[in-house]
Amino acid sequence: MTTLEAARLVAAREIKVKIRDKTFLFSTVFFLLIAIGSIALPILLDDDPQNVAVSPTAAASAGALTRAGLTVVPAGSDAQAAQLVRDGDADAAVVGGPKVLGLDEAPRAVVQALSESPPVELLEPDDRDPFVSFLVPFVLAFIFFTTSLTFGLQIAQSVTEEKATRIVEILVASVPVRALLAGKVAAMTLLAFGQIALISLVAFAGMRLGGVDTSIVSLILPAIGWFLPFFILGFVMLATLWAGAGALAARQEDLAGVSAPLQMIVMIPFFLTIFLSDNPLAMKVLSYIPLSAPLAMPIRAFTGDLAPWEPYVSLLILALSAAAMLGVGARLYEGSLLRTNGRTSFATAWRSRSLVN
Repeated sequence: MTTLEAARLVAAREIKVKIRDKTFLFSTVFFLLIAIGSIALPILLDDDPQNVAVSPTAAASAGALTRAGLTVVPAGSDAQAAQLVRDGDADAAVVGGPKVLGLDEAPRAVVQALSESPPVELLEPDDRDPFVSFLVPFVLAFIFFTTSLTFGLQIAQSVTEEKATRIVEILVASVPVRALLAGKVAAMTLLAFGQIALISLVAFAGMRLGGVDTSIVSLILPAIGWFLPFFILGFVMLATLWAGAGALAARQEDLAGVSAPLQMIVMIPFFLTIFLSDNPLAMKVLSYIPLSAPLAMPIRAFTGDLAPWEPYVSLLILALSAAAMLGVGARLYEGSLLRTNGRTSFATAWRSRSLVN
């Protein structure tokens, strides 16, 4: 068979094995629970009043409450308004004075609605909600970080397991080494995308069912559009290195030491991007560094703090770097795959490429 056919065969085998793997299934369920919880918990924990009883003596307050998004419940008297709160038919009440009534704590939303604030004029208005402005960059960075780390470790563990059980010798005798590597990377890329798509669909459905405003989707479309190509190149670049790291280890016990540098390569850009997200100069520099570009550039696309040509230049740099890293990872993979008598050093694997050629 051709190299392409062999790679497709290996990818199909990897996918079949992984979708039955308990670790993969557990991680998928875990992230689904996080997605559901991030939507459900704010709704469940939201204790702000929604229904406010208003007595005739406080009728002038009804307009301010309605503008604040609260539902006004008419009451015949101050006593009736208080009784509606005690019975649970209203979350709060406004009576003559005006005075705000609450059951066991101060209804802050009602107090804020009735408070007079000085007029505010924004010289450079921002359409984005402050919470969304914080959440979107964090979520994009977190998705790439967790996906590349989780699936990267799985790739390395799979390669090391095949070495330890000597299955790799049978595989190499049947398919080219490059096809074996390409199939593993392609399978993990598809699985990673499938997991992200499933979690995104569940999160979006939860937002719709929970009544959360989904208009913010239009605000993050530019970031999502750039996140996809940057994710593909960044994930493939790291996946090949993870496969090379897995080939350096002869047993699972060696994998922690071998993969430590790669874990740092994944973790450092993530924390730099999160901590420096408010620094325009630092984010601009990070968006051109291949290891941090998949995180920094989509975030800058969301904030709008970039020139139209910058994502294309950054993507080109990332593509060239990914091609170079593919060569490095493939050479390490080929040079150490059949060395099963102990942990293989980087230098030995680099010099021993001809073992499987």
